[in-house]
Amino acid sequence: MLPTLTALQAALDKGETTSVDLTQAALARIADPQGEGARVFTAVWAEQALAAARASDALRAAGQARSPLDGLPVSIKDLFDVAGHVTKSGSKVRRGDAPAARHADPVQRLARAGAVLIGHTNMTEFAFSGLGINPHYGTPSSPWDRAGGRIPGGSSSGAGVSVADGMAVAALGTDTGGSVRIPSAFCGLTGFKPTAARVPSGGTFPLATSLDSVGPLAASVTCCAILDGILSGDEARRLPTALPLSRLRLAVANTLVLDGADDIVRNTFNAAIARLRAAGVAIDTLDLPEFEELAQINRKGGLVCAEAYAVHRDALDAHGDQYDPRVSSRILRGRDIDAADYIELHAKRARWIAAVEARLQGYDALLLPTVPVIAPTIESLRASDEAYFAANGLILRNPTLINFLDGCALSLPCHAQGEAPVGLMVAGPAHADAHILDVGLSIEQILGAR
Repeated sequence: MLPTLTALQAALDKGETTSVDLTQAALARIADPQGEGARVFTAVWAEQALAAARASDALRAAGQARSPLDGLPVSIKDLFDVAGHVTKSGSKVRRGDAPAARHADPVQRLARAGAVLIGHTNMTEFAFSGLGINPHYGTPSSPWDRAGGRIPGGSSSGAGVSVADGMAVAALGTDTGGSVRIPSAFCGLTGFKPTAARVPSGGTFPLATSLDSVGPLAASVTCCAILDGILSGDEARRLPTALPLSRLRLAVANTLVLDGADDIVRNTFNAAIARLRAAGVAIDTLDLPEFEELAQINRKGGLVCAEAYAVHRDALDAHGDQYDPRVSSRILRGRDIDAADYIELHAKRARWIAAVEARLQGYDALLLPTVPVIAPTIESLRASDEAYFAANGLILRNPTLINFLDGCALSLPCHAQGEAPVGLMVAGPAHADAHILDVGLSIEQILGAR
C-alpha cells in the first residue's frame, strides 16, 4: 500500500521522518540500477531537491508547514517548464532548446506549497498516445507483471511509474484524452482529471488546447483532492467527504464502454458494481447513444489532430525525421482539417455536450471502466504498427469521452490485491469536480481500494 499525503505529513509532524529522508529515499529508488528510474525520468534534480527538502525541514522545525504537500517529493511530467531546465516533451526535437526561464503555472503552485520537485518524467513524445511507449528515452514498465514488460499507459508514463515505485509521493501530469487516468489505471493508482479550465496551464507544452487539462496521480482520492486544491488555487476548499450511501444515485454507461473489453476488465468492473449495489448504492444502467457518435464526429482526426498540427507544423517541416513516426503520422492528419471543419467540430461538440449532460441529470456520477483491457506488453506494441494503433485507439476510447464532454473524472483501482490493475472511472460534467471527489471517496471506502 502506498503512503498517502496525510500519513506522510503526520509522520513529518511527529518527527518520525524528515523531508530530507523522504527525498533521499526517492532519489535512491530512482538511481537503483535494478529499477525503472533510468526510463522513468528524463532529468533528475538531486541537488535542487535536497536543498528544497532541507528548507522544508527548517521551516517545519520553526513551526511552519506551507501545505499538506510541504516537504514531499513530487515528479513533474516533461512538458511542464521548470526554471533552469529544458522541457523536452519526450522528444529529441526539443533537446537543444534553451532552459525555461520560469516555472509553468502548475509547477509554481506546487513549489509555493512546498513540494520537493524531484525531476522531469518520461512521456509519450509530445503526449500523443495513450500507451506510454517512447523510442527516444525508453519505456518504463508497469509495476504489474514487470517481468512480462507491460506498458505503463500514457502519455504520463513516467509519472505513473514514479509514484507506483516510490520515486515520488505524487506526480503532476496532463490529460488530453486520458493521459492521467490511463497510467493510473495500469499502475494501480488514483488519478484525477479536473475540468480543464480550473487549472491554469501557462508554461505547459500543449497537445490540444481545447482538451488539455492538468491533474495529479497519487495514492488516494484525498491525495488527489489535496493536489487539485493546490493546482487550481482553491486550497481553502474542504477535503472530500464520503456521502451517505442512501443518497448516492450512480449510472453505469451501457453504450460502447465495454465493447472489446477483455474478461479480466469485464469481470473486475462488474464485481465492483456488484459490491457498490450490495452496499446500498442505487445504480442504474444508462444508454448513451452519443458515445457511439463520437467516432464519426472525429473521423478526420478531431480537435486533437487539428490543434496539434497547428503547434507542430513548422517543427515537422524542419525536423520531421526526428519525430517518432507513430506520433508524427497522427499529427499530420490535422493538415487536412480546414477552418470550416474546425469550426464545425466546435459546434458539434457543444451540441454533444448538451445532449450527454441532459442524460446525466439526476445522477451523482457516471461509472465506466477507465480502460477496457489490461496493460498489453511493450514488445507486442513496439513490434507492430497495426497492433500499436489498434491498442492505442481502444485504450484511449473511454477516457476521451470525458475530455470531449469537458468533464471531470477520477480513475480508482478496483481490482483485488495481486490481480492485474483495473481502473474504475467516476465521471461527471464540467465543474462537478468537488462532488466527483466526494463520490469517489465514498466508492473508494466501499471497494477498499486504499
